[in-house]
Amino acid sequence: MEAGRFKGMSVIVTGAAKGIGRACALRFATEGASVACLDMDAGANESAASECETGENKSLAIACDVTDLKSVESAVKKVVETWGKVDILVASAGIYSGSPLAEVTQADWQQTLDVNLTGVFHCNQAVAGLLIEQGSGSIINISSMAGKTSWPGSAQYSASKSGVIGLTRSVAMELAPYGATANAVCPGNTKTEMVERVASIVAPGVDMQAGSWLEARRKDCPMMRFAEPWEIAGVVAFLASDDARYLTGQAIEVDGGMILA
Repeated sequence: MEAGRFKGMSVIVTGAAKGIGRACALRFATEGASVACLDMDAGANESAASECETGENKSLAIACDVTDLKSVESAVKKVVETWGKVDILVASAGIYSGSPLAEVTQADWQQTLDVNLTGVFHCNQAVAGLLIEQGSGSIINISSMAGKTSWPGSAQYSASKSGVIGLTRSVAMELAPYGATANAVCPGNTKTEMVERVASIVAPGVDMQAGSWLEARRKDCPMMRFAEPWEIAGVVAFLASDDARYLTGQAIEVDGGMILA
């Protein structure tokens, strides 16, 4: 970790209140960036932003609904008005919904796509013009290993995360001539509230307790453990760094070998 690697840069992180999003916000702050934390959970988001503000580091806590384009545009506008630019976007806001195909409701399907895919689209669209104008910058979209593979009972989630990968590739091609990059990160099971929610939804359907289901998933992983949020954040920071200037349009698995297995 390089303490000043992102000094003077302006970073937006959606879904910053918890989990991977929060870990990303803290990682960029630790490396010198000013970080705008965007989330609908006002209390947890304020807490994350407060942790990001140390010494010279500045932070913003902005209530933002990524499914609402005007909300996203307003948040980006506030960041630009405050810091003059946006150097990095981490689109991490996401939800989980899963059920057998025959039981997926139209509302569940639509909400999952609205947050996980359309929300990412809104954020990418809102900052792309700024990065093109600057001739630099990075977008990192958080997909999932479910964007590259799938399991029964995860149609809406897998579809949304696969869509994020396709969106990222298209954005990368549009930004490439202007010196900006776009990549996706595909985490495996990570120690967050979301994976606990997944267990509570999926386990009863296979006649298991949530704890037993989580233990089985740990054993499924070649590395025999779940990821820590900071491990995902480290890859995100790399993709935003100068070391990754020639890397774009990729969907990088950070899953302990799950997909290989």
